[in-house]
Amino acid sequence: MAQVRNKQVLLKDYVTGFPKESDMNIVESTITLKLPQGSNDVLLKNLYLSCDPYMRNLMNKPEGPPNSRAYTPGSPLIGYGVSKVLESGHPDYKEGDLVWGFTKWEEYSLLPSAQILFKIEHTDVPLTYYTGILGMPGVTAYAGLFEVGSLQKGENVFVSAASGAVGQLVGQFAKLNGCYVVGSAGSKEKVDLLTNKFGFDGGFNYKEEPDLDAALKRHFPEGIDVYFENVGGKTLDAVLLNMRVRGRIPVCGMISQYNLTQHEGVTNLAQIIYKRIRLQGFNFMDFVHLYPKFLEFLLPNIREGKVVYVEDIAEGLENGPSALVGLFSGRNVGKQVLVVSHE
Repeated sequence: MAQVRNKQVLLKDYVTGFPKESDMNIVESTITLKLPQGSNDVLLKNLYLSCDPYMRNLMNKPEGPPNSRAYTPGSPLIGYGVSKVLESGHPDYKEGDLVWGFTKWEEYSLLPSAQILFKIEHTDVPLTYYTGILGMPGVTAYAGLFEVGSLQKGENVFVSAASGAVGQLVGQFAKLNGCYVVGSAGSKEKVDLLTNKFGFDGGFNYKEEPDLDAALKRHFPEGIDVYFENVGGKTLDAVLLNMRVRGRIPVCGMISQYNLTQHEGVTNLAQIIYKRIRLQGFNFMDFVHLYPKFLEFLLPNIREGKVVYVEDIAEGLENGPSALVGLFSGRNVGKQVLVVSHE
């Protein structure tokens, strides 16, 4: 059986501080496009890969309890992706199926079938959506807001990293529930997107606000009911002063802290007591069981144009390191997707 070229993105070594493109290697290996005899694995052609901030944490040298998803130097990165089944040893999948789940940063992958999360049934929307709005970021926004954040109609909602893969959806979902929504982002272009494209009531560029507490008081004179936390650090500290009694803070990410060797402290934590605030961390896998319900909610809203999604598309595995590293300087506008193949 003929072997074919298989371009891969490998982690060169564990990373400290800000990741650099040089922390990853582009290599060409080979793969035989045939399942081993008796295997119940799945052979995939990878189409679209998701670039996500959480991947930075998997590049750290492991400390404490082992994390089965941590990256190994010399091996391909692993993340969410959309793939086409070339051959399957598992009865749930057959040649030609489109699937999304965990895959390697390479052209072709031979993986255990358990790495696949879902077969893609709805192809009237762009396939790239399954790395974002209809993938992990979409479920994260939905579950964080409604399940963890217990959102009620008409509440005041603040979203940080509001133009990103998750934030842009949190704001739109909250608007569908009649809420007042303001977001923060890191450039004028991104803030304009919040109000002009995503329908937020307001937004501000945190880099141009010398006093985040004052900025929040300007936008939320009556306080915040739900803060969807994506950044941590100084933003979280300022938000705590502006939460309403029995406010909720679903903690989805803390991108401001991922690359710091010395993490920033939060000084206003006593507000959690005074205002009986609920602050809860969560991740997508906690709520993966809600996926069918999530699709029922979201697909009609996408088809009717009530929810929109902005993607930032990078072409080719060789541009993967640049696309991933760009997340941490805010270079991307919207959900960062890496195209491996359009087929």
